[in-house]
Amino acid sequence: MTPDPLLSDDALAALVRRSAAELPDVPASMLRAAIGLFPAAPAAQPLLPQAWALLRQVLGALRFDSAGLSPLALGVRGGEDGTRHLLFSAEGRDVDLRIQPDGAGHWAVSGQVLGPDEVGEVCLSALGANAAPPAVHQAALDTLGEFALPAVPAGRWALALRLGADVVILPPLDLGPAP
Repeated sequence: MTPDPLLSDDALAALVRRSAAELPDVPASMLRAAIGLFPAAPAAQPLLPQAWALLRQVLGALRFDSAGLSPLALGVRGGEDGTRHLLFSAEGRDVDLRIQPDGAGHWAVSGQVLGPDEVGEVCLSALGANAAPPAVHQAALDTLGEFALPAVPAGRWALALRLGADVVILPPLDLGPAP
């Protein structure tokens, strides 16, 4: 039977109903055999790596670094205790970072994301010599866009922020005493 290209919607619907009523179902054994022709689906993988691949990567640009200022330029607001203040910009967002020593040779990284995003998370990963075993620390943004990561040893670190559909990647951070 050749299809008639001039069938109306009602005539086509009637033909489908008639075919469904007159044609027998596939026997269960044939259905199992057909399904057996295809390999089983692999075990489900965690969604996180696949989801991160779909996000758009945005590079943050350094706008301010207090490490280059003299103590006199900082005034009474600090610098003498080793605290460092950095400001990055990325696609309509500003990322304000504070890096301060904890007194035990480690460095605390905290900050705030200023921009349109209401939710997100921050990931601090070790780079270079202090990366074995790989150290990764994560924190969620609170309702004000603030975050605080646990104190980490001195060294080179990568900071990435997942904000909405974007991943903001900041330049590597060198944590430790000023050279």
